[in-house]
Amino acid sequence: MPWVIVGATGFVGSAVLRAAQDAGVEATGIAAPRLASDATSAGQILDEAARHPSVAGLAAALSGASVVVNAAGVAAPRSADTAELRGANALLPAVLAYACSAARVDRLIHLSSAAVQGQREVLDESFDLAPFSAYSRSKALGEEALRLTVGRGGVEGTHPVVVRATSVQGADRPTTAALARLAASPLASVAAPGTASTPVTSVESLADYVVQVGSFAGPLPAVILQPSEGMTVRSVLEAAGGTPMVLPRSLCRFILRAGYQMSALLSERLHGSLRRVELMWFGQAQDPGWAEAHNIRVEHRVSGVLEAAGSRRRQGRAGRNRQNRQERQVP
Repeated sequence: MPWVIVGATGFVGSAVLRAAQDAGVEATGIAAPRLASDATSAGQILDEAARHPSVAGLAAALSGASVVVNAAGVAAPRSADTAELRGANALLPAVLAYACSAARVDRLIHLSSAAVQGQREVLDESFDLAPFSAYSRSKALGEEALRLTVGRGGVEGTHPVVVRATSVQGADRPTTAALARLAASPLASVAAPGTASTPVTSVESLADYVVQVGSFAGPLPAVILQPSEGMTVRSVLEAAGGTPMVLPRSLCRFILRAGYQMSALLSERLHGSLRRVELMWFGQAQDPGWAEAHNIRVEHRVSGVLEAAGSRRRQGRAGRNRQNRQERQVP
């Protein structure tokens, strides 16, 4: 039976749609409605979702599907806490759960973020959440709301599964281009000794994994973590064309503590940027989880993605230098 990818024109959604079609799955994409919410708890989110006018239209669009993948949302780690952020990342998953139940869809795969576990040393597939910013709190609220749908009246017959994506990179993603620029800058650095694992992955591997999860014949757990691609904090920067400095761990910890304290005084305005620096220096390990237990493998592609991003940066810089020289030669 066909799949429906919600948010299929976005960065992740388009990759999932391609991967599904390449795997022989009959898959189509639909746009996600633009939602906003002032709710601050999972219970409030569900109550709002149950009466939301979007449910009926989405149920009609999802009719006949066996798997629905929610790849929509707002990926804005530096965002302030807004009704639009909570609507996209928390209310939409719950609305889709009601719509999937009404359309008799068996499996709803919701793409969340490992950011919901914040700064913990090891990512896992537990319900232990430690969001640290407006963005991560909105994603955590979406997960909590989906868990509450299990066994709730009006949301029956649909099995929601959360896939926590990690630090996803891609050829056309501004975040990846920014990483390549950082790798080539004097700021490129790692905390000694630079061998810490990091959850940097490719969007193609994430998409392939989502297809395997959706196609899995047996029951699925409530939360599944995207598998690691085996990168370290040093190898990420080197793949992107950099030669990172190795800094004392104590210095890195001091800078981060001071930064987070300052950010707290500014309504967490710097939390997203500081977290990126923290991941660059210290990385984050992860448990093998469900994928390892079921011998599910994805191709490791992120190194090539980073190398291509570094190459594009160098070519673009060379082109700008040529243009500047030509302009200086014009009388």
